Amino acid sequence: MSASLEHDLLVDRRRLKRRLALWRVLAVLAVLAALFAAFAPGLGDGVAGLRGHVLRLSIEGTITDDPRVTEAVARAAKDTAVRGMILSIDSPGGTVAGGEGLHAALRRFRESGKPLVAVMRGTAASAGYMIAMPAQRVFARESTLTGSIGVILQSFDVGELMRSLGIRAEQIASGPLKGEPNPFRPLSPEGRAALEAVLRDMHAQFVAMVAAGRGMPAEAVEKLADGRVYTGRQALALRLVDAIGGEPEARAWLEAEAKLPAGLPVRDLDPRNPAERALGFSLRALARGIASEWRAIDGARAVWQLPR
Repeated sequence: MSASLEHDLLVDRRRLKRRLALWRVLAVLAVLAALFAAFAPGLGDGVAGLRGHVLRLSIEGTITDDPRVTEAVARAAKDTAVRGMILSIDSPGGTVAGGEGLHAALRRFRESGKPLVAVMRGTAASAGYMIAMPAQRVFARESTLTGSIGVILQSFDVGELMRSLGIRAEQIASGPLKGEPNPFRPLSPEGRAALEAVLRDMHAQFVAMVAAGRGMPAEAVEKLADGRVYTGRQALALRLVDAIGGEPEARAWLEAEAKLPAGLPVRDLDPRNPAERALGFSLRALARGIASEWRAIDGARAVWQLPR
C-alpha cells in the first residue's frame, strides 16, 4: 500500500471519529430538546402560547378501559395551549367500563370550558356512540353506522358435547349464583334473572348518558335503544347526531360557534406520558445517527480493503 493511500485512510478514520463524536453530542441535545418539548407544551404556539392548538383524539377499533388515554385527556383539559378537541371515532364499540371511563374523561374536558366536537367516521356504535355524548356537536357521514344503544352478555353451553365425550365438570361455589353463567351447564332461572337485572341497570346508565348528551327525555331515548344500528341520515332524523359532515365541518363549527381563531393547528393527542415521548423522540434521533454512521463506516471499509 502506498504512503498516499495510508494517509488517506488515516484521514478517513479521523473523520469518522469526529462524526461519531458529533452524533453523540447531537443525541444528547435531542434528549434535552425532547424533554423541553414534552414538559413545556404550547410554548411555541403563537406569541407566548396565546394561539395554542386543537387536539384530535382518534378512537379506533374496540374500546377498552385504557388509563393512558383517559389520563391524556385529563392533562389536555388542564393544558392552556389546548383550545379545543376533535373526537374522531371509528369503532364498533367495546366494553361498558371502557366506554364509561372515556365518556367521563371527555365530559370533564368539556366541563373545563373547552369546546368538544365529535366526528363519526365509518362506525360509531355502542360504546363508540356512548363516548360521543359529551360533545357539543356531533357530526356523522350519511352512511355512518351508529346507535346500537344497548348492552349484551353472551355465553355458551357445551354440557351436551361434554356428556357425549364422557366428560363431567365439577364445581364448588360459595353460593348458587357464583359462577353464572357457566359454559358447562344451562343457565339457571335464578342466574338468568340476576344477570338480566345487571344488564337492565347497565342499559339504564347508557340511556341516561344519551338523554343527557342529546338533551332528550329518557323515554324518547328508550324507544330508540333496542340495540339496532342507524345510518347517519337516520340518526340525524332521530336527533341522535347534529349534522352530516366530517372534520372540515367540525373545524368550521369550532371557528364559527366556539369562537376559536381560524387556522389553529390540529395535533393528534399522544397518550404517552412526557417521559415516554421524550425517550421515543431521542431514540429515533439516535437510531438515525447510528444508521448514518454505519453507512459511512461501510463505505470506509470498502476503501480500506482495496487491494495493494
